[in-house]
Amino acid sequence: MDTQRTRSFWARRRVLLALAAALAAVSIISTSFSLGLWTDQATVGGNTFTAGTIDISTSPASAVIGLSPMMPGDTVNGTLTVNNAGTAQLRYALTSSSTNADGKALRDGITLTVKLRDVAADACVDFDGTSLYTGTLAAAAFGSNATGAQAGDRTLNGAASEKLCLRATLPITAANSYQGGTTTTTFTFDAEQTANNP
Repeated sequence: MDTQRTRSFWARRRVLLALAAALAAVSIISTSFSLGLWTDQATVGGNTFTAGTIDISTSPASAVIGLSPMMPGDTVNGTLTVNNAGTAQLRYALTSSSTNADGKALRDGITLTVKLRDVAADACVDFDGTSLYTGTLAAAAFGSNATGAQAGDRTLNGAASEKLCLRATLPITAANSYQGGTTTTTFTFDAEQTANNP
């Protein structure tokens, strides 16, 4: 008899525990469904990125200066406009290469002066402005085409330009050995970005 009561007691207890667990689960589920969780959302579109450009050019693109026949004491001027058609600021330098096919080294006898025209709208007739180079035609250069800011480099903003005035002179004291000599010079302008490039 005691054994039967004990079994009955534990059976009822198990049923009650199962009911209690079921009620608890129902309570949790109904609570989660009854919570009024308000939500919202915002979007930020139109995040566009466009890479800048570096675009150097010159005007004219060739034959900026020359004279034939050139005699001792002669001087000739040329005007060159350096343009940045890009959108970002650039830094540029000038190097040159002069031929000596006939071995007469006329490139060493001609003196070249390069000046920055301070008033861009003016012509180079007065030949004033900031001096960028004076020396032989053979060594004509300013700045450096090495990466980063170097002494003599020029900076030019996007969509901006500046005017260079060139003057070539064969001195009155030029050696007789230059007679009949010919040289052709190529000016090279190397540009790089200035942003993040100290």
